[in-house]
Amino acid sequence: MREYILKRILLLIPTIFGIMCINFAIIQLSPGGPVELMIAKYSTLSTQESFQNNDQYRGKQGLSEDLIKEIEQLYGFDKPILERFFIMIKNYISFDFGESFYRKSKVIDIIKEKLPVSISLGIFSTLLIYLISIPLGIRKAVKNGSKFDMLSSAFIILAYSIPAFLLAILFIILFCGGNYLDIFPLKGIVSDDFHSLTLGGKILDYLWHITLPVFCITIGGFATLTLLVKNSFLDEINKQYVLIAKTKGLSENGILYGHIFRNAMLIVIASFPSAFLAMFFTGSLMIEIIFSLDGLGLLGYESIVNRDYPIVFASLYIFTLLGLIMGIISDLTYALIDPRIDFEKR
Repeated sequence: MREYILKRILLLIPTIFGIMCINFAIIQLSPGGPVELMIAKYSTLSTQESFQNNDQYRGKQGLSEDLIKEIEQLYGFDKPILERFFIMIKNYISFDFGESFYRKSKVIDIIKEKLPVSISLGIFSTLLIYLISIPLGIRKAVKNGSKFDMLSSAFIILAYSIPAFLLAILFIILFCGGNYLDIFPLKGIVSDDFHSLTLGGKILDYLWHITLPVFCITIGGFATLTLLVKNSFLDEINKQYVLIAKTKGLSENGILYGHIFRNAMLIVIASFPSAFLAMFFTGSLMIEIIFSLDGLGLLGYESIVNRDYPIVFASLYIFTLLGLIMGIISDLTYALIDPRIDFEKR
């Protein structure tokens, strides 16, 4: 197993290098970079100033070549594209992501500032999804074809068909001081007087703010996992070793949790890293916008729109690195749960 882990770790280097090459090429070659945006801004200001001249209208004034060169140097575009790429890779090895083009702050500090929101939404929604989906999926598999199975399937299909952002708008109208009740806060992750509260008050205030956003994400995310758990258990229930266990007189719970559970949960465990990363980084963009939560999802979207390349590349780099590491962790979890799996032999 050690050799397999070492090979996977060594493969991280060419994999992340190739991904960064592709991302760099796509973003750099797309029209409307930060230099073009700044030139357009200066050109607009120049036109407005010409209209404000009461003596004589001079028309639109073009920008001088020296000013354009200063703008290119400000954003690092005075160097060739390959040189810019290798400088970026060299800095990223030491996790030096530079400064944002528009926020005038270090990228790593900006990401740290947005992390509490994404951590809250990602961790709590993922835990709730798994805590609901696994018991519900097992129950549906055991009661397959029963009234409970059909009613729960109808609810799951209904929950899956409602977009999370639509549910968020509905909750705001109903519970956030809209036309009905004023129970939950409309924006933010903590109250303005959060630092003056006691420890218990801080915990309650924190949970009070994230309840509706987490619930919206959970409702839309547990349906797929529930059906995955159900189908996985149904597939195992019909196998030969289960029939043999029944003939030996083992109880239903003993067979279910002593034999079926370990085999059926392998595919569920394998999906956990990707599900967690999706929730953590990209699964809550619309929820963050609707509930005015300033997290990584909103940060990434605004950075792409504004062509803030340092934040865009830093987010892609961190996301890619964590995704590859989570893949290794998923394989290790496979082997720990089922000792029969040996990746080195394969």
